[in-house]
Amino acid sequence: MISIRGLTKQFAVSGGSVAAIKGLDLEVAEGEFFVIIGASGSGKTTLLRCVAGLELPDKGTIRIAGQVISSDSPPTWIPSQHRKLGMVFQSYAVWPHLTVYENVALPLAEGAQRVARREVANRVREALCMVQLEEFADRSATLLSGGQQQRVALARAIAVNPRILLMDEPLSNLDARLREEVRGKIRELAKQLGSTVLYVTHDQVEAMAIADKIALMQAGELLQVGVPMELYHHPCRAEVAEFFGSVNWVKGRMTEPSVAETRIGPIRLEKPVNGLGEVLLGFRPENLVVAQGKALSVPNLFRASLRSRTFLGDQFLYQVVIQDQSFVGKSRAIPVNIGDEIRLHIDPSDVMVFPG
Repeated sequence: MISIRGLTKQFAVSGGSVAAIKGLDLEVAEGEFFVIIGASGSGKTTLLRCVAGLELPDKGTIRIAGQVISSDSPPTWIPSQHRKLGMVFQSYAVWPHLTVYENVALPLAEGAQRVARREVANRVREALCMVQLEEFADRSATLLSGGQQQRVALARAIAVNPRILLMDEPLSNLDARLREEVRGKIRELAKQLGSTVLYVTHDQVEAMAIADKIALMQAGELLQVGVPMELYHHPCRAEVAEFFGSVNWVKGRMTEPSVAETRIGPIRLEKPVNGLGEVLLGFRPENLVVAQGKALSVPNLFRASLRSRTFLGDQFLYQVVIQDQSFVGKSRAIPVNIGDEIRLHIDPSDVMVFPG
């Protein structure tokens, strides 16, 4: 549905220019909920704006449903209003002097994607019903909560029946509870409508919760593209692993194809590693498991001293020391006291391996 090839965008700054996007390639399938994530300055919003037609790329080609909408060879440019896109912004962008109904109806009545006047009311009612705001149609948009205003913006975007929805950090101004509620509604609506969604966020949890596929950007380049489980459990590099959650790191040297010697002892790996050089091993806090009973005979078993524990409601977050190195773990139950010895193990399949 969206095909991007060799996309490059630079911005002029004092003393030269900065590359926001560097020869990027990306494919988004029809009906896919595709999330672009990255830290501030990674280029994710610039990429979205290039697809929307709000920025003119310096090089590269963008196609939507096979149609070239932007290219430098041959020069092609289709204006934003003719790309048949729906957009939802971080700032809601509702018109304060209009009612909820009028906010949703305005693009249908006056915009480039306007429809027959007799169809406007049906489209607006249908869109408001989808976001559960039909009871607020006659209310001023400024009298709604932040979550409701964002749903007005969503209704306005879907009312024009776009083939693609573009969303630029639409939940960042909402509190944590509202974010969970609205992100679930956005994904549900997208799947109900069969829309292709290109969604930008800096929130890892949000990306994991709603995405069919995620692209992680850094300094204008893609580090990795894949489904959420792949990026979390099988990152291609250490930076990707750390971006999507806490990691315990330990340096080592491969002494056998599936064994690395580290300062806390030998760590066995699930798969052999080519070469016997320096490596960086990582494992998630939830993969540092308290060993009991039969588990005392498993590989990667370590003696540790419990230094601290924090009760989080559904689990404990704890800190242990193994051979003078500190590690963080998560568990539903920590039955020992601070300073006590504890046995921990790491499943070989949970150990991530990167070049040292």
